[in-house]
Amino acid sequence: MSHGITRIDKVLYTAKSHTTGGREGGTSRTSDGRLEVKLTAPGAMGDGTNPEQLLAVGWSSCFLSAIKLEAAATKVRLPADVAVDAEVDLGATAGQYFLQARLSVSLPGIDRQTAQNLVDGAHRRCPYSKAVHGNINVVTTVVAGNVANAA
Repeated sequence: MSHGITRIDKVLYTAKSHTTGGREGGTSRTSDGRLEVKLTAPGAMGDGTNPEQLLAVGWSSCFLSAIKLEAAATKVRLPADVAVDAEVDLGATAGQYFLQARLSVSLPGIDRQTAQNLVDGAHRRCPYSKAVHGNINVVTTVVAGNVANAA
């Protein structure tokens, strides 16, 4: 390790994308053709998405997988309707752009302490959480019942 950065010993997968035009009317597509999106700036008119939405989708799906791994490691049976809602804010401070995020996890039928332990363990395990650790403000929350679908 150099400067606290962990080096990968074995690459398991490499995602490749090609983007043109940026967030203001651009497009982005993956090399395998499975994903192609139009891009628009956050809050702009149009039918495109933006990098913050893509981060929220990627992170929440990875975080849910990390919860499943944590549950298996601690022998906790997860409910079928476990869900993660991610909110990623784009903001500015002193003229510079920054991100912050909130992850809300619904684990119905699991007691609050066990659910919190799963979320904390998943946050330590998830590669997205590791990537942003110490770089952006992240709040994880266990919510009671089902999480409402993100709009």
